[in-house]
Amino acid sequence: MKSAEQEKKVTIVTGGTYGIGRAITKVLSERGHQVIAFGLDSKQIGSQAADGTTGTQEALDLLGLEADLLEADVSNPEDVKRVVEFALSKYGRIDGLVNNAAIHPSGKLLETDVDIWDKVIDVNLKGVYLMTKAVLPHMISGGGGSIVNIGSGSQWGRSDLLAYCASKGGVYAFSMALAYDYIHDHIRVNMVIPGGAPVTGMTEDIPYITEAGKNTVSGRNTSPEEVAYAISYFLSDDSVQVSGSIIDVGCFDHQGGPVKPKVSQQSVSQNGSNSNGNGVTAPSVVKTG
Repeated sequence: MKSAEQEKKVTIVTGGTYGIGRAITKVLSERGHQVIAFGLDSKQIGSQAADGTTGTQEALDLLGLEADLLEADVSNPEDVKRVVEFALSKYGRIDGLVNNAAIHPSGKLLETDVDIWDKVIDVNLKGVYLMTKAVLPHMISGGGGSIVNIGSGSQWGRSDLLAYCASKGGVYAFSMALAYDYIHDHIRVNMVIPGGAPVTGMTEDIPYITEAGKNTVSGRNTSPEEVAYAISYFLSDDSVQVSGSIIDVGCFDHQGGPVKPKVSQQSVSQNGSNSNGNGVTAPSVVKTG
């Protein structure tokens, strides 16, 4: 009979000590995962982040939750190796991987110098490659596993985020190719898009994010925890038949961003719409060309 610790899924979360990543660490810990999360900022990992907010360790302690928190750089092969070796030495296996770590400076092509480009690609795309390549042999030898890559509506292109768009487009293609290549090894590869969720370090640069909540199905911004719930599903046994799929949490971000505000019936009526006979006003069709 397996012990309670052996029953826990062992899951690595990159960028798991801040923002959405911290919520992922918290939710997975609540749902019975043994989480190994890492980030770059030791203050975010410990008792207090640089901005004065509660550090991840203290936040988990207050909730009575446990996770292994490490300081590591996802773009550094030696750091990645160290994280994987830690997980294997302590728990003997790796069941899940969440590739969440990313940076997102704004800028068009002529505003993006090669140093910025290289850094974004190193963290956002190379980091996914390094982590996945490091854990994959151990998942295969263990009979399978689940990899969840965090995507973005920007992976299909968006203004003023050239390097970020390119990196996330690469993550999308990487994810789909990986899902094809290792399906017979029982490796599930899926994506979650945090559409409409305020992203740390990004909100002030992209005004639409602050308005996105008004146009989601719930009428409010997506919370980091709601993104984590979707990730939890892909890591769970409930999704054993699911690979190569995307859950867009929030606002159809894969279709270009938040949907436009709903037009009131009064406004539609004033523009020549017709009633369907059930008291519901349907907008007129405008033909072009």
